[in-house]
Amino acid sequence: MWSFFSRDPSKDFNFEIGEQVGGLQEKSVWTLHKGKKKGSNEDVSVFVFDIKTASETQLEVAKSAVKRLKTLRHPSVLIYLDSLESDKVLYLATEYVEPLSQHIDKLKMEGPQKDLYIAWGIFQITRALSFLNNDGNLRHNNVNIWSVFVNTSGEWKLGGVEYVATAQDNNAMPIKIIPTLEIYNPPERSDNGKLRQITKCSTDMWGLGCLIWEAFNGPLHQQSSLKQLDKIPKQLGPLYCELVGANPASRPNPADIITRCRKLGGYFKNDLVDSLLFLEEIQIKDKNEKNRFFSNLTPHLDNFPDNVCKHKILPQLITAFEFGDAGSAVLAPMFKLGRLLDEAEYQKKIVPCVVKLFSSNDRATRSRLLQQLEHFIGHLQAGTVNDQIFPQIAHGFMDTNPTIREQTVKSVIHLAPKLNYNNLNVEVLRHFARLQAKDDQGGIRTNTTVCLGKVAQHLHPQIRQKVLISAFIRAMRDPFPPARNAGILALAATQQYYLLAEVSARILPALCQLTMDGEKSVRDSAFRTIKGFLGKLEKVSEDPSLRESMEADVNTATPSLSNAAATWAGWAVTAVTAKFYRSQSDTVKSMNPMASRMLTKPASLEQPSSSSISTTTSSVTSMTSLEHEDASRGNESVSDYDYDNWGDNENWGDMETGGQMASSSGSGGGGGTSDPISPPSGSTTHKVTDGWDNEEWGSLEEEPEAEGEADLTSPSEPWSPSDNTHDTSHNWSSDGVSNRNKANQNAWEDSEFEPLDDQVINPKLEEAKKKREERKLMRQKELEARRASRPATGGPMKLGSKKF
Repeated sequence: MWSFFSRDPSKDFNFEIGEQVGGLQEKSVWTLHKGKKKGSNEDVSVFVFDIKTASETQLEVAKSAVKRLKTLRHPSVLIYLDSLESDKVLYLATEYVEPLSQHIDKLKMEGPQKDLYIAWGIFQITRALSFLNNDGNLRHNNVNIWSVFVNTSGEWKLGGVEYVATAQDNNAMPIKIIPTLEIYNPPERSDNGKLRQITKCSTDMWGLGCLIWEAFNGPLHQQSSLKQLDKIPKQLGPLYCELVGANPASRPNPADIITRCRKLGGYFKNDLVDSLLFLEEIQIKDKNEKNRFFSNLTPHLDNFPDNVCKHKILPQLITAFEFGDAGSAVLAPMFKLGRLLDEAEYQKKIVPCVVKLFSSNDRATRSRLLQQLEHFIGHLQAGTVNDQIFPQIAHGFMDTNPTIREQTVKSVIHLAPKLNYNNLNVEVLRHFARLQAKDDQGGIRTNTTVCLGKVAQHLHPQIRQKVLISAFIRAMRDPFPPARNAGILALAATQQYYLLAEVSARILPALCQLTMDGEKSVRDSAFRTIKGFLGKLEKVSEDPSLRESMEADVNTATPSLSNAAATWAGWAVTAVTAKFYRSQSDTVKSMNPMASRMLTKPASLEQPSSSSISTTTSSVTSMTSLEHEDASRGNESVSDYDYDNWGDNENWGDMETGGQMASSSGSGGGGGTSDPISPPSGSTTHKVTDGWDNEEWGSLEEEPEAEGEADLTSPSEPWSPSDNTHDTSHNWSSDGVSNRNKANQNAWEDSEFEPLDDQVINPKLEEAKKKREERKLMRQKELEARRASRPATGGPMKLGSKKF
């Protein structure tokens, strides 16, 4: 019984007292300590007053503070949690805070970010004083840097309520028992003549002026320093002068300060204050206002302090999503702020929202989720992805909206590392096969091939053997040119997964068919890939021991992507693993040979090609895909015919920028027939720039001064222009045939085609043949004469010139 009465009541206090926090020594009757709430370990602050060493007056002041704080409830006033009084000590527990003086010293923000934050803090204290003066009819009487505290959300909270008094008692200006606080007394305190001019807010407005000065200059040491305005923002200068004016009647009301400074151009009118005030009132905003706010919030977040974003804005966003009608607009800022959380917090706060969102039937929400997937997929556990998220995403493969199908396909790239065997090797490939073969959108078929090439490293080796070659060959037969290009590049990028026997028996025959494709970008990719595969086979032919190393990755479960990127197909790895196809036309390209001639960008389709039907849907226009290769890939190139440059230790990607052709077989056509692969008329410079490739093949027209330098001999037919009158022979005619070849055609057209008889010789044919032989001899002599007159130090042949 005696032990019950002698028990220390402080042991019943629901909070554990931790280490002391400095900063309030000689500035308050309290000492501030860190604390923890028993049971939950929630951080709190505990103000401790030692009764044994304190005077009776100080004890009354401390008790008054506890009583007053318990009855004050406002967002900008320190939150009271609990208190306990014993015969030894008085405890006051509040939300976790630190003194403003310490907080400003540790502030790492600079420039506009710091200005926005301090404006928000001053606004909060002004709002708290307006609440006390106008709504509570009270005077604080102790406003300064030592009575303001900052919580974990970066919010400034008004404390130090030891001297709060009613506003009716105009003559009652309490005596502060802490001598160091007397520096904050207003000038009317020592001038009895001005006591009658005191208003209910004049004393606190003087304190607000002192606080503003200290926010920019540090603690105030002498009252005369208030005249220094160097660090006070110009926007705040006039108001500050009013606050620290000698006449108490001229000091403004805090409500008027807020009204003035919230106007356009005012100190409190900025993105941070606007955003935080909107979030505080979000429950009374309509849906359109919320959507507009969340859509505009994301770009501003970079200028907001991290602690405000993490502890103030992010919880409000999550609450708005869970309990409001914020919709999908809240996703972008929520995921952007999620980067500030550690893994445990992310799993607790963000992941449940993500899982809930994926079950939504709203297309806009699903679309935004798929667009933002890369920002949060790293935080999702594999089990969560396979069991809760992928089944919902898989519905998108069969969605009637092309945009959803397109984004679902691209999402597999981020999901693949976390998908289990069945989801990746069975479900995903089943959907990919259907989309690649049957989807009516050319861009989606193209990107399905691209994505398959990118996730190939994650597929099971046996599945890779069965699927890849068939899928990419199917893409190479697609009527949509970028889809054919994607199939070629995907084969090249995944070359390490194929047995050499399959390369020779299946891949090369399929590639050879595309060497006569109607699109030059497809032909270029086909030729490069064929040369690379042939070089690989030639090396093994010369050194059969290399076969094992070249097929090392075929049956490897997790091959190294970096190793693949360093091989001869490095250019294709870059193209397939970094680009998507962007399509504006969703229809199959016309196969009309004449209509298929184009020098535009067939893979990027910044503008629809002339050969495409002009039907366009808004959904496919939004596809984010295969864009131009980065120009920074450089101007260095190696010979397409030098097999030493295609070794497994070299990066064949350098050839993608091809500025030099080491072979004497030119890039320009020299035949005498008109076909769909000939360039259009009037083309003097042919630059093949599609979304996969950014290669310049040089000029197809020789400059006059180069004619004498270029070696224009050809094994089949030597030819040389005689003078400037023959310049037209270097241009491509409208049907894609050079004028030289056109002359040959005219020679044939001069005679009529007649049946050939082995016994009868047509004299007209003989005559035409004789004339052609004569022209050949004349050209040969003319060329020899020109060579003889050429200086001995003649320069090399110009790159990109037309050779025959």
